[in-house]
Amino acid sequence: MLIGELSKASGLSRDTIRFYEKNGLIAVGKKERRVNNYKEYSEETLKRLLSIKQLKGFGFTLNEIADLLDMLDVNEATCKNVSHKIDEKVLLVNQKIKELKAVRKQLLDGKKNCQNETGLLKNPDGTCPVFVM
Repeated sequence: MLIGELSKASGLSRDTIRFYEKNGLIAVGKKERRVNNYKEYSEETLKRLLSIKQLKGFGFTLNEIADLLDMLDVNEATCKNVSHKIDEKVLLVNQKIKELKAVRKQLLDGKKNCQNETGLLKNPDGTCPVFVM
């Protein structure tokens, strides 16, 4: 399939597909080119792109995805090895959740400083205390 068909089937833009190819996440050999030099992408490439898309959705970085794909390519993507990578990602996600909860609290506390007991703004035209340093 050509890049337009691959884009439609994967839900990724042509630029994203080209970016992934340029960065070695997918590869198209000389044999996969047509006489007019158009690239012919295989079903395997589509499957790989869908895997990349899913891993990105899980929050993995492109470097982490490259590592996971390398593990797949050399048959080292065992449950033990992949579980370790997932555990690392879950720790990072938990840390990010903690940080986001702290930011949410700061924002809500700042908003609360603008309101009186009934929820009305204390000084609607004054500088918001959230932004006062």
